[in-house]
Amino acid sequence: MLSIRSREFILKKSPGAFCHASSLALLSRGSLYCCFFAGSKEGADDCAIYGVALRDGRWQEPQFIAGGGCPHWNPVLWPNEKEKELVLFYKKGRRIAAWQTFVRRSRDEGRTWSEEEELVPGDSGGRGPVRNKVLLLKSGALLAGASTEKGVWQAYADRSVDGGRTWQLSPPIAIEGLAYEEKNKIVTKSDIAVSPQSFCGRGVIQPSLWQDEAGVHMLLRSSEGKIYRADSFDDGRIFSSPYPLDLPNNNSGLDVIYTYKRLYLACNPVAKNWGSRSPLSLLSSENGLDFKKELDLETGPGEYSYPCLLCSEREDLLYVTYTWRRQNIALLRLAIS
Repeated sequence: MLSIRSREFILKKSPGAFCHASSLALLSRGSLYCCFFAGSKEGADDCAIYGVALRDGRWQEPQFIAGGGCPHWNPVLWPNEKEKELVLFYKKGRRIAAWQTFVRRSRDEGRTWSEEEELVPGDSGGRGPVRNKVLLLKSGALLAGASTEKGVWQAYADRSVDGGRTWQLSPPIAIEGLAYEEKNKIVTKSDIAVSPQSFCGRGVIQPSLWQDEAGVHMLLRSSEGKIYRADSFDDGRIFSSPYPLDLPNNNSGLDVIYTYKRLYLACNPVAKNWGSRSPLSLLSSENGLDFKKELDLETGPGEYSYPCLLCSEREDLLYVTYTWRRQNIALLRLAIS
């Protein structure tokens, strides 16, 4: 059973007209670090990556980390405990289909950052994590959920066995038999304030990963009105074709965390493609196939989207950050009992 222990905003004021796509990291001595992107509107050249730290119980002012020249998108944080550094992945580019992935590192918990470097030299389309957190496997390999948005959307698993220095991309993970023709672009009218190019395309993107006793798995955002799942039984090298679950999806981001032998899922349970990003709900499952709703995190009008889920087993807490009406990033602490 879950119960909300606290709810707060991490920003006194957004550094842009909108803010979106948070990623959260649990650091030492109860401190937290959150990244997001903000600007005048999604896809504009002024979209930049910002970070904000919780230190001594107070959220600090947002810190500019990366931006300028073109839109910056979808930051993902990874606390690399072995190297004692906080790693930040993010995308750059005006065209989502041609994103490049860059990385910066901090050895002082986000106070200062290294110069950016390309994650995979010559990358076009976006390697490494596209939106959700990376997964450290029991084998020691690092797995990132990647995807591309070129006609038929496809997902991938990007795998590293050397701590993120080099990466090996899996075969595509795509819905079989899905039709898409450039001359018949799928453009859906929606009030969601995404970049217009996002409305074109069809398939699965933005995997969220977990590992259990059976193998490595992912849940995927889709354009088909349902959440899809794919499985790997070789430590994340190759995944099955994705298959739909009896879970509605509005073609918006989701996230999972596996803890206490239970999978928790945060998503918008709305079946319409590009449908409402409210409510935002938390569900749970013992097998990653059959889910029950634990509680609604938000139910009012507006956008509540792109959740990031983390767990502190030491505190018996789930942490959830998400976009709150594109005006702020909300943080909830939920007690596990």
